[in-house]
Amino acid sequence: MGLNKRIDVLDYLRGFALLGIILVNIGPLLSVEEPSQNSMDASYWRFLYLFVEGRFYTIFTFLFGVGFYIFITRANAKGMNGYVLFLRRIAVLFLFGLIHVRFHPGEALTVYAVCGLILLPFYKINKAVNLIIGFGLLVIIGISAIKILMVVPVMLLGISAGQFGLFEVVTKRVNQIAVFTMIMFGLSAIGLLYQYQYAPVFSEGWSGPSGREAARFIDIGITIGPIVSAFYAGLLVLLLQIQIIQKLLSPLKSYGRMALTNYLLQTVFIYLAGYTFNLFGRVSYIETLYICLAIYVIQMTVSVIWLRFFRYGPLEWIWRALTYLKVPSMR
Repeated sequence: MGLNKRIDVLDYLRGFALLGIILVNIGPLLSVEEPSQNSMDASYWRFLYLFVEGRFYTIFTFLFGVGFYIFITRANAKGMNGYVLFLRRIAVLFLFGLIHVRFHPGEALTVYAVCGLILLPFYKINKAVNLIIGFGLLVIIGISAIKILMVVPVMLLGISAGQFGLFEVVTKRVNQIAVFTMIMFGLSAIGLLYQYQYAPVFSEGWSGPSGREAARFIDIGITIGPIVSAFYAGLLVLLLQIQIIQKLLSPLKSYGRMALTNYLLQTVFIYLAGYTFNLFGRVSYIETLYICLAIYVIQMTVSVIWLRFFRYGPLEWIWRALTYLKVPSMR
């Protein structure tokens, strides 16, 4: 494999992760109204916390770990200092995050940059050791249901996956991936059925997603999140082995190739919709889904067209220029 060759499956997975991330992020940004009892809103809220919250963010985090390993390895193979370049890369990412966090509290980029710095020494540690440490920490932190701390083990597992070359030869590992996905499906089904038993009843005086009534439901969701994420990722990788599905989902690849640009522009589009239509505090959960669908169409269409003419997304181009301290060719 060439040193600059993109691994398409990673772009598909990044695009897929972005689809779910916006569904969760849009609620707090638009100050969504609380669901009323026995409404579509209540059903959609449960859907979000069963199948979306913590599932797609985990995939995005894992992929950052994979990219972490690939970036340094390829830079070193080209005779450059991969560590220095990576430090510069996450410093730029942190700056992007500092700007973004002013508009989107709880955004991911600053967290990724800090965790990337913390995990840099693990690049040289044996892949099996990284796998064991990452899995062990994930279990411990997962049981504790501390979402922010789960970034470290998930990212470390991504580094380990990069060390094992998991995504370079996907077509040769279809059987193993199928077995893994089936196991994750079984565990996910058990976990989700258990979580559903604690789904809150929306009644007058309900105190919102952070309220006591929903705490157990949400904590269980955090604990089982990586399992459901693994099932989603495994299923998508298997589906991509079918040529017609790969072609149908090709806009997802373009969406993922411009992941940084599209992630930040999601926030821009949400606020643009909020201010244009005066939606803050006046929009329901189910209505946010319609806004997200519109944003999907706009972003995917622009991503596909943009990448027909340009090599990088606009923010990816800036990120690369500041990382290598030279202007890369855009066309």
